[in-house]
This record gives sequence, C-alpha cells and structure tokens, in this order.
Amino acid sequence: MVARLGLFLSRTIGRCMPDPLILALGLTIITAILALVFGYVDLDRSTASTTLLNDWWSGGIWKFLSFSMQMALILVTGYALADSPAVRRLISSISRLPRTPAQAAALVGFVAAATGLLNWGLGLIVGALLARDVGRSMEARGRPAHFPLLCAAGYVGLLVWHGGLSGSAAIKTSTAEEAKGILGPELMTDLAAQGFPDGIPLDATTFSGLNLIVSGGLLVIVPLVLWLLAPREADCRSLTQVGATPMKDLPPEPISTGESWGAIGTILSMAVAVALIAGFLMFLTDENKGIFRLGPNQFNAVMLGIGLVLHGSPIAYARSIERAARGCAGILIQFPLYAGILAILKESGLMADVAQFAAEAATDVTLPLYTFLSAGVVNFFVPSGGGQWGVQGPIAIQTAIEAGVPLPKMLMAVSYGDELTNMLQPFWALPLLAITGVRARDIVGYTAIVMLAAGLWMALWLLVW
Repeated sequence: MVARLGLFLSRTIGRCMPDPLILALGLTIITAILALVFGYVDLDRSTASTTLLNDWWSGGIWKFLSFSMQMALILVTGYALADSPAVRRLISSISRLPRTPAQAAALVGFVAAATGLLNWGLGLIVGALLARDVGRSMEARGRPAHFPLLCAAGYVGLLVWHGGLSGSAAIKTSTAEEAKGILGPELMTDLAAQGFPDGIPLDATTFSGLNLIVSGGLLVIVPLVLWLLAPREADCRSLTQVGATPMKDLPPEPISTGESWGAIGTILSMAVAVALIAGFLMFLTDENKGIFRLGPNQFNAVMLGIGLVLHGSPIAYARSIERAARGCAGILIQFPLYAGILAILKESGLMADVAQFAAEAATDVTLPLYTFLSAGVVNFFVPSGGGQWGVQGPIAIQTAIEAGVPLPKMLMAVSYGDELTNMLQPFWALPLLAITGVRARDIVGYTAIVMLAAGLWMALWLLVW
C-alpha cells in the first residue's frame, strides 16, 4: 500500500512541480504580493510598493553574500571529499551490495542520512553519487531498481542535517561572537541571564538528549520508509527507462612526479592541508573553544584540508572543485532570489506575524511544536538554514524567554522545521539533480512521504521532551 501511494504521488505531485529556478522566481512574486496585501501595515499602498522594491533591491538580494560563500564552500568541499579516489572506491563497493529495489533505496537513504549528520554538503553529494552508482550497478547486473526512489533517497541527508555537526542554527549560536551577530546585544544580555553568556554550546543543542533521540531515530525511520516505498519489480523504472543522463565520472588526475611543479605542488598542498587540520585540532583542544563551539569556518577549513590529503594532487583537487562548481551553479544564482524573499518577509512584517501567531496560539508545552511548524512554512519560501535563523531566531529566542521554554529546545524546533520542508523545496536538490540527471518532479512524491513520517517523529519529541 505504501509503495502504491508513493507511485501515485510521484505521478501526480511530480507533474505539478516546476523547475527549481521557476519556483524561486514564482515565490518571489507571490511573496511580494502577500507583502503588499498583508504586510507594511503602517504604510499606504503606494508607499508600500516603493518600500518593498527598496527592501528587495538594497537590503535583500545582496545581504547574505558572505553566508552564501560559506554555504557554497560547505557544498564544494563536501563534493571534493566525496569525489576523492578513496571515497569513490568506497561508494562503488557499497553500490554493489543491494539485490532488491527495497534494499537499494534503504541503503542509499541510510548512507545519505548518516553522512548528512557529519556534513550536509558531504551527505548531499555522497547520497547523489551513491544513488547514481547503485542505479548503474543494479541495471548492469540485471536487477530491478526504481531510479526515482533511489535519487529521492540520496536527498534525505537534507532532512536530518540540522541535527548534525554542520547544522546552521546550532553552530551560528555556539559562540558569543556568532550569536551576537544574529541576536544582537539586547538579546545577548537576555541570553546571559538564561545561563548562556558565551552562546548556546553544542552540548545543549546538537549533542543534547532531545536531538540524539530525534536524529538517531531518523536514521532508522527514514530507511524503513524508503524500504516500504519500493514498488513491485514490474513498476520499477531503471536509469535508462527514466531517461536520466547522469554526470559522468572523470578519471582521477594523475600525480605528476616527472615534472618539478607536479612534485612541488603536491608538497605544497600537503603542507597547507597539515596546517589546516592542525589548526582545527588546536581549536578542538582550546579550553575556550572546543567541539561545542564549532562554526562554519572551522568545518570548511578541515574539509578543505582532508580533501587535499585524499586527492593527493592539487591539480586533482582543483578538477574536483570544478565539477562541484557545476553542480552548485543553480544554487549560486538562486541564493540572491531567496535572500530577497527573506528580506521582504522580514521588512514587511510577514515573518514576524507568522512567528507571533505561533507564539500566541501556543502554551509553554506546545510552543516548540508551533515554532517547528511555522519554521517549516518559512523554509519553503526561504530554504536557507542560516538565513532563516538570522530572522526567525531572535523571535524564537525572545518568545522562549517570555514563555519559560528552554532556549536550546526552541533552537532545535526552528532547526527541525527548517530541514523538514527541504523534502518539498528542491533548492538544495540542484547538485543531486545535476549528478543523477533526474528532474525535481521525479523525486518529490517520495520525499513528501518521507517528510510526513519524519515530521510526526519530530513533533512527537518536541511535545514530550
């Protein structure tokens, strides 16, 4: 029954899913209309139109350029790591393990989710590469596999990533410096009064009991749902039947030992890699920093260092980064559009209205749940964990203080809502679509069902914890 439901949704919802760029453009227009109708309550309509355009142009589309660069680096360094010869051999070996459509989908989903908890960029690329290679392997061995479901499984790392080491809200609030940049001086004073003068450490968020249960449970629930979604062999569509044209692997760049610059380049890259990894280890052992104070810059540095080591040659690493850049090209061009949407939502008051409605309708018990649901709605319009936390975070923290709800729990409520609706919003799926050759409409029916199961699990623990 679950498998039939998956096929039905894939064939119905999928037909309505536009290209991701068209969706971003459409959401921009819809948000502008909503802002003019329901926002800017203190302005007349003619003034509101001018203000909206100014907010979108001056304060919006260019606001998160530095954050966009951080996210792009997480993606390309994660791709380069997954694209290294050692990891590619591991992915190839794993791709030969499944024998049935259900085994294939569950395996891809588990690996994508597990690596997504380590680093969302790594999880996204490993999931995409594994989905592609499992599809190829199953077809080559004459075994049935449903390639759209495999690709949907490869995307589930974006369903769990906020509960892992690269979760934006947690790492952007783990130090006083990062937290102040988002919450501001006034809320930092309130944060100190709540016992968090130096920010909210990761042992209260990422490594909390709540998150260990929620994210650990998803590592079981998501593969199980994917297993149940596997259709009968007669309904399976292989890579060839789907008509996908996956990105081709290029052979690893050989390390040149006969030319002086080849040897020198390798030595230089190893020296820089050792320095990056050593700096990361020094950060971890610093009593004033440590693992609970990790930020996006530290993650990017160590991912860069490990990638250089695993590729061996700087030329090989550069070629891998070039391939990664092709995969994230759509994200780079759409980031300004979603930053503009975020600015409109913020300056028009629409986002505050959504958060305030959730706060007023909730009790101290249900506030995290309502915040979780509102964050899921906002994420569909603004698919950026860090960007969304930058606007909704201060509202969530202030509301939590007033209601007496633990601040780390509210942070995770926003995080869970943000990651949940990634399964309907194809923005972050663009690299996966480029690698596997499928379209967003091919996977969204399956990811929607996985989203519902995961959402129920998250909501349950936000209520009972």
